This record gives sequence, C-alpha cells and structure tokens, in this order.
Amino acid sequence: MAYKISDECICCGACEVECPVSAISEGDGKYIIDPELCIECGACAAVCPVGAPKQD
Repeated sequence: MAYKISDECICCGACEVECPVSAISEGDGKYIIDPELCIECGACAAVCPVGAPKQD
C-alpha cells in the first residue's frame, strides 16, 4: 500500500527531497503523495520529524 501523509505534517519538506521517485509535492496545508508514483520504499517516513507519512 502506498504511503499517505497525515494531518500531523508540519510542511518542512524533508520528505519531498528524500523521495527517489518524486511522488511527493506540497499540497494545501500539508504535503501529499501521489499513490500512482509511490514505490512504498519508506524513505519519507524515515526522515519525517513528526511521523506524518504512514502506509495507507
């Protein structure tokens, strides 16, 4: 299952630069992950300071 960013997101951008397939972009108030591009590698979850990315 693709990762999804929860409302805990603080918009720091750490996940966006870490994503190897550029599946993460800035959304309205939080970052979002395109489930079609996500390869479920977990890189975003590993760098998030608040644990916002979670497997859907």
